Amino acid sequence: MNDALKRWMDKSSEINERAASAAVNAFDWLFNKESLVKSGKTPYTVIHTGDPMSVRYYDLADEEIPLADGSLLAVNKKKLGIPLVLVPPLGVTTETFDLMPNRSLVRYMAARGFRTYLIDWGTPERRHAALSMRDYADRLMAEALQAVREHSGQQDVNLMGWCMGGLLALIHAGLPDTQGIRSIVTVASPIDMRGGGLIAGVSRIINTPAKFIAHYTDFRLNKLNPESFHAPGWVTALAFKLTDPIGSITTYWDLLVNLWDREFVESHSTTSDYLNHMLAYPIGMVGDMFTKVAMHNQMAKGEFVLERDRVSQFSRIQAPMYVFAGSKDVLVGASTAEHVLDVVGSTDKRFEVAPGGHMGVILGSSSQRAVWERAANWLEQRSDAPVAAKRRAPARKMASTVAAKAPSRRSKAAAGA
Repeated sequence: MNDALKRWMDKSSEINERAASAAVNAFDWLFNKESLVKSGKTPYTVIHTGDPMSVRYYDLADEEIPLADGSLLAVNKKKLGIPLVLVPPLGVTTETFDLMPNRSLVRYMAARGFRTYLIDWGTPERRHAALSMRDYADRLMAEALQAVREHSGQQDVNLMGWCMGGLLALIHAGLPDTQGIRSIVTVASPIDMRGGGLIAGVSRIINTPAKFIAHYTDFRLNKLNPESFHAPGWVTALAFKLTDPIGSITTYWDLLVNLWDREFVESHSTTSDYLNHMLAYPIGMVGDMFTKVAMHNQMAKGEFVLERDRVSQFSRIQAPMYVFAGSKDVLVGASTAEHVLDVVGSTDKRFEVAPGGHMGVILGSSSQRAVWERAANWLEQRSDAPVAAKRRAPARKMASTVAAKAPSRRSKAAAGA
């Protein structure tokens, strides 16, 4: 058999195999999409159940876990002293930090030896529409962290939050009676609404007419009946997709071109399922974000007024801080996120620009090296504490394996995609 014929036969065989794989994947994508969705696969224990918030604890039985680059990470069975509490934003499901087995922040941090907890903000219903920043950043955060302290036996905790999750962590840490925050990591959390990015830009646009309405009329957003303005989760999903309308369309072309690749199809299906199942956003929180953040830019001034007698002051925050921003984040510009370092009382603080957009900086494959690994290395140095001798409080509810689902202040990481 000559070389040309052999190459032709090999190429034909490869085309046939790809065509067969594409047919199987297309059938599953059309009629059995659940088999392609790989989110929420890491087993956990529910240690606290509230309304609507609960707290999960992740403890791996694996010897090693897969990473996005195809490598394997050995699981560190020796636990670090200080627990790590992951704080997601509102409006998204808990799969945010457990998107896929090889792109799971909870799995990665647990493998690195952190006693890893996740705050699950729950699924807001119409009866939760009045929940405000005071509920989330004060009452519910305190309730969640108390559960972590009881379960871990440690009074100090590390906090790591993405987007609004970072804001909730900061506001809670700045309250006058908050203690036991060992260190804080924020990723793409908007602080200065006069900075860069789409969120800050929209804030500047609406600021003048909003102040005009407030000055010359009796209309006040916080006086409206919250339950009358309950928006379903698809509104949150639509708003998120509109930040990149072209990308939301071209991703389907990418799916068609790579339909033969099962791993790509699973990744695409999992991400699409995540984006299509976002949660309702309590109108009470919308009111706080619109008036106190967008209009009055309170956080840029180093404070957040929850109520007249309850004010978070960022100057009270003495915990070490590591702040990340995405190099291609159209929602939260780097300057919008970095400004927090100007208003906190911390002396140990660091800022980095990492690859990716608003989602990619925390969920993308490059985030494992550029954000997760750097954050884990930094947190390890600040998590040295003896493990408490007392027994952990028993879990209130068990969940089996989920079968369905200081250094330099500014150091830029690689700024590629």
